[in-house]
Amino acid sequence: MYLFSIEGGDGSGKGLATQIVNEVLQSEFCFTSVEATAEPRRGHALGRLAIESVRRQKLTPAEEAGLFAADRLDHSHGWILPRLQEGKAVVSGRNIHSSLVYQGIVGGIGLERTAQMNSAALIPDLCIWVDCDPEIALERIRKGTLRGLSSKEEYFETSELQIRIRDGYRQLLSGDLEMPTPFDMGAILGPISNEGTQGQLRNSLKEAIRSFMNSRPNPINVETEQVDQFQIRSMVRESQNQSILSDIGIAPAKTKLGWLDGKAPWKILKSAQESHNKFLSSMEEEPPNRQNNPKNILNHSMSSVCGTLSLINSAEISELRAAMGPVRCVSKRHTQRIIQFLEELGWVYRRKTLVGREAPKSHLRDENLAFGRLVLAIWPLRQAIRKWQSLNPGTHVRFSMGQIIKSGRHERALVDTISRLTILGSGFEGKSPPDNIESLVDWWLGK
Repeated sequence: MYLFSIEGGDGSGKGLATQIVNEVLQSEFCFTSVEATAEPRRGHALGRLAIESVRRQKLTPAEEAGLFAADRLDHSHGWILPRLQEGKAVVSGRNIHSSLVYQGIVGGIGLERTAQMNSAALIPDLCIWVDCDPEIALERIRKGTLRGLSSKEEYFETSELQIRIRDGYRQLLSGDLEMPTPFDMGAILGPISNEGTQGQLRNSLKEAIRSFMNSRPNPINVETEQVDQFQIRSMVRESQNQSILSDIGIAPAKTKLGWLDGKAPWKILKSAQESHNKFLSSMEEEPPNRQNNPKNILNHSMSSVCGTLSLINSAEISELRAAMGPVRCVSKRHTQRIIQFLEELGWVYRRKTLVGREAPKSHLRDENLAFGRLVLAIWPLRQAIRKWQSLNPGTHVRFSMGQIIKSGRHERALVDTISRLTILGSGFEGKSPPDNIESLVDWWLGK
């Protein structure tokens, strides 16, 4: 879903930074997987052509830039984009900013011309700028393993040129030069110094990644809704293929088509809200540390945990978070809190498997399956429904869908909800999912 690029001069530590960023993303956030890559691609013909052009030094900077751009364009749409669409994170050692610096600034062809050559390439969501004194970087190249791994003798191994490259990064990434369109859309973090210990670099990179991810930015190259629909479709397909629960040997209820149990969706929502509100009222006398519970079942964390559990038979915390994906992600600590709350509410139960020493797995009770599946279907409309309820406290929730439609402000969310129902099914045995706005209202009313 997000493309991360690691930038800096030769020997600045981009390889180590790529490894650290990869590890942080895998351990702390809810991506289906994190995959590392680099540009130019040494294992691809286009990338090798670009590398060879630098080694031979027989082409003009513009011709070199064209080869790097060709490799990047093919890499962007043939390898990176399909992974982003599946909810994966991609960490790239070098990307567009390298061309802007090496060919655009140092090579002298200009930022605008370089950007134009690369205009069809993907845009890094976050560029992490790793900085290092050129003398230290060159010493690493000469004494370390960099030479053997990447033939750095083919590159720019002079202090004077490395100083120009470092200054080019400083001008471009610190804002002294205007970032050309469309690459001004991405975020930039840095400079992050790599002149100290690996531990210091790791800590700096962790803070940078956490700062970016916790701000919940919209991805630049893919739509979050399409990513989430892809992951829901994958979970539905997997649940349909699973005929029994391997650990206790009973048929899973989560594969049934009539998941609404014959009830109108608005009734499912109303019943869940009443159950939740009644439980919160019973906890009013609890100590302050027990009162920090979710106040609305349509908030992000409650919706994510219940919705995700409605599509998987059982999961311990790490499995649950992996199934959430990057759109529905909830932090590990908060996921644990929500699971504990749902246990107390009576919607979820946990048990240990009969075999092995795995962590306890959480299960959404069958009677709460309808709400979990429903909240996944109406995920794009959650905020609109919450706002409607707050503005119309005396009006029955069954009228919410029609009035949201009449407002004319949520066309995209309504279309996305219809698309989700195409994946999840209508919830009624023998009924097709709604295929237009009018039939969506009928579905909401249970007609």
